[in-house]
Amino acid sequence: MIPITPDSSPTAEMRLHALLDRCPVAAAYVHEQRFGLVGAGLNQLFGRGDEAGMGGQPTRSVHVCDASHASLEQRLREAFARQHPFDEEIEFARRDGTRFWGRLRAMPLDWAAPQGEALWLIDDVSAERQQRCQPTWASTHDDLTELCNRREFERRVADHVGSRRREPVSVLHIDLDHFRQINLQFGQAGGDHALFEVATLLQARVRASDIVARLEDDHFAVLLPACDERWAQLIADKLRHAIGQFRVRWGDKRSRVTACVGVTQISQTMATAEAVLESAAAASRDAKKAGGNSVRVYRAAEQPVAA
Repeated sequence: MIPITPDSSPTAEMRLHALLDRCPVAAAYVHEQRFGLVGAGLNQLFGRGDEAGMGGQPTRSVHVCDASHASLEQRLREAFARQHPFDEEIEFARRDGTRFWGRLRAMPLDWAAPQGEALWLIDDVSAERQQRCQPTWASTHDDLTELCNRREFERRVADHVGSRRREPVSVLHIDLDHFRQINLQFGQAGGDHALFEVATLLQARVRASDIVARLEDDHFAVLLPACDERWAQLIADKLRHAIGQFRVRWGDKRSRVTACVGVTQISQTMATAEAVLESAAAASRDAKKAGGNSVRVYRAAEQPVAA
C-alpha cells in the first residue's frame, strides 16, 4: 500500500476511499496521531457517520482519557520498532461519550519507516469480551484462540459416544507441521498470533453446527455431527488445503504453514471420548510419518489408511 501524499492522483485517492468504505472491518489510515483517510465503517463505529467524518481528527478523540491515549501510542511505537504488528483490545469512546471495547490491529505501511503512516483496523468485540468474562465461558474455552478447550471438546464428543441415534458423527485431529520453526522464527508472540489466525481460519471453514477446539499447543480438533467418514475426509482435505494456502505474517516476516489431519468416524467400538480422540490422533501421526501435509483415515482394527 502507498500512503496518500500531496502528489497522489485523485483517482488513487478515490480508489483508496472506495476500498476503505467496502472493507468488512472498520479501517483508517493514521499519521502523526491523526486520522487521514477513514472508511465509512470506522466513522459509523465511532458515531461520526455525518459528512464531516473523522478525517483530520486527532486519535486522542477516540480514547477515554489522555493516559489511555499516551499508553497506546507508546505500545504502538514499541511494537513497530520491533517490526511486530499491533494487536490488542482497547476501550474506546464514541462521539456521544459511550464506550466500547475494540480489537485494534495496526501496522505501518512501510516497515522500514515505522513512525510513518499506519493502517488501523478495528472490530467491536464488546459482546465477545463480556462473554469471556463469564465464569462458564472461561472454563470451557482456550484463552489464546477462544476456541473450545480440550475438556469441553471431550464433553461434546462424549455426548455422541454410545448414542443410539443413527446419524454418523466424525472427528478430525489437526496437527500443524514443524510449528516449532514458526516459534523460533517469530518468537512466542508471533507463534501465538499464528495459532490465533489458524483457529480463525478453521472456524470460518466449517458449519455452524461443527465444534472447533484447540486441544493443546499446535493441535486442533473438529467435531462433525451428521457427517460420515467419506464427507469428513473431504472436509479434512479442504481444511488441510486452506491451511497450506495460509501465510503467517509477523511484521515483515512471512512463513508457510502446513498440517496433517486425522479422520475418524465414531463407532460402537469406541467406548469413550478419549478413545475417539486417540483414533483421530493416531491417523494424524501416521500422516506426519508419511511426510506431513496430508490426510489419513482411521478405521477400527486396521492401520490408518491414506486419504
